[in-house]
Amino acid sequence: MPKVNVLNQTGEVVGDLELAPELFDVDVNEHAVYTVVKNLLANKRQGTQSAKTRAEVRGGGRKPYRQKGTGRARAGSRTQPNWRGGGMVFAVKPRSYRYTTPKMIRRLALKSVLTSKVREQELIVLDALSIDAFSTKKASEILKAVKANKKAYVVLSEANEQVIRSFRNIPTVETVDVNSINVYDLMRYDSLIMTQDAVKKAEEVFQ
Repeated sequence: MPKVNVLNQTGEVVGDLELAPELFDVDVNEHAVYTVVKNLLANKRQGTQSAKTRAEVRGGGRKPYRQKGTGRARAGSRTQPNWRGGGMVFAVKPRSYRYTTPKMIRRLALKSVLTSKVREQELIVLDALSIDAFSTKKASEILKAVKANKKAYVVLSEANEQVIRSFRNIPTVETVDVNSINVYDLMRYDSLIMTQDAVKKAEEVFQ
C-alpha cells in the first residue's frame, strides 16, 4: 500500500497518508491512457472546417475551349478539381468528432495516471488548503513552500471560490474539484496537489 507525506501550507510534514492501492497502485496501462487522451482531444475539436466541392465553386457554365485542335487536354468545365480554382474532391465539411470511450477504459486510464504520479513522486498531499482573502501572492507562496513544479494541478474536495480565484492568475496552475479531474489535464501538469479530503473523495468516487 503506497504511503505519502502530508504537508501543511508552509511545507512542513505533519503526518502521512496511506493511499488506496486500487486507485494509486495499479498496473499502468499506457494504451488506455492513449485511448482516453485521444478521445478527450477529439471531443475538443470544433469541426467547423469546410471546403467547396466542384458543384459549389463559382463558374463552370460553359466549356472553356473547344474539344479538338488546341493541343490541350480535353476540358468540360473550369470547376474540375485539377484546375486552379476548381472544387475539391471529397471536400471536408463541418462535422462532429465527438465519440465516447467505455467507462471501464476511462477509469483504467485515470488509475494509471494517478499511479504514475505517485511513483514519480509528483503527488503532493496537503492537510488542508485555505486562503482567507483573494491573494495570488499567497497562492504563489504555497506553491513555493510545498516545492511544486512550475505547472501544478490543484485538486480540491469541493469548489472553493477563494482558493480558485487566488490561483487563477497563475497561468501554469489549474484548480478543480475532484469530480472535474480528467486524464489529459493530469498528464499536462507536472505536480499534482491534492488535499487529504480530495484524496479520500477520489478513492470513494473512482474505485
